[in-house]
Amino acid sequence: MSDVAAVENLVQKHQELKQEIAKIIVGQNEVIDQILLGIYTGGHALLIGVPGLAKTLMVNTIAQTLGLDFKRIQFTPDLMPSDILGSEVLDQNRSFKFIKGPIFSNIILADEINRTPPKTQAALLEAMQERAVTIAGKQYKLELPYFVLATQNPIEQEGTYPLPEAQLDRFMFAIELKYPSIEEEIEVVKKTTDDRTTSVNTIFNAEEILQIQQLVRRVPVPEKVIEYAVNLVNSTRPGMVTATDFVKQYIDWGAGPRASQNLVLAAKANAVVNGKFSPDIEDVKAVALGILRHRIIKNYKAEAEGISEEDIITQLL
Repeated sequence: MSDVAAVENLVQKHQELKQEIAKIIVGQNEVIDQILLGIYTGGHALLIGVPGLAKTLMVNTIAQTLGLDFKRIQFTPDLMPSDILGSEVLDQNRSFKFIKGPIFSNIILADEINRTPPKTQAALLEAMQERAVTIAGKQYKLELPYFVLATQNPIEQEGTYPLPEAQLDRFMFAIELKYPSIEEEIEVVKKTTDDRTTSVNTIFNAEEILQIQQLVRRVPVPEKVIEYAVNLVNSTRPGMVTATDFVKQYIDWGAGPRASQNLVLAAKANAVVNGKFSPDIEDVKAVALGILRHRIIKNYKAEAEGISEEDIITQLL
């Protein structure tokens, strides 16, 4: 299949996929779009929101429609790295045998990732970055495609261990889940309080998703779009000569080079699902919020004046 035909095929199947997800999930279109862009590019996503916004149901539904294995890990303060990675045990022949942990799956839902101590958070890091796990000096490859979708409670809640910046940077998207509108909530209540069971159809399989990831990487990007993405990321860094007074006033740390890479990759995927064969500056703007939100560290002045990361990014755009 030519790349042109592959793009047209993806546009159609992307719409079918969203229709299937909508059978179960009411609203949350932007959230679903960003998760799917992450999947089409091979990036991980962090879902930030209060409990009860159907984060687990959403990820489970997406895994079903993509035809992928799905495992949910509930992160708790007493969770050990071996609980998620797996461990070696002695079998009857007195030789060590590796028992795989729940991390060996295509889609991992790391639920309430900031409820577990840094040691266990770090164990997830290697799996996310290397797509592999090292136990007792031996490396075990994870099956591709591989995605971590982590949920995080708002930091202000009790008993949370904030994720360090280096770990946040591993997530391509940080997606904020908002409360549903009145109309959406009415629809949710109607759907979830009767005796109907809804099933979803599988639209993709693992092989097709890997092909989509290759297709997205082959999409050509105009020089001016790459320059725009890099300049946008540069504009978040208060130490740069070109930094505006606004940035110097409210930001402690700006985004690193991984943000530029992710902006361009996500812009490519955004272009492709909209039937375009090359991204433009509008595609970069469309994904900027989810990609930069967790990579900007505000200072106390921004906190005191109630200025959010969204306000800062909107101002930069």
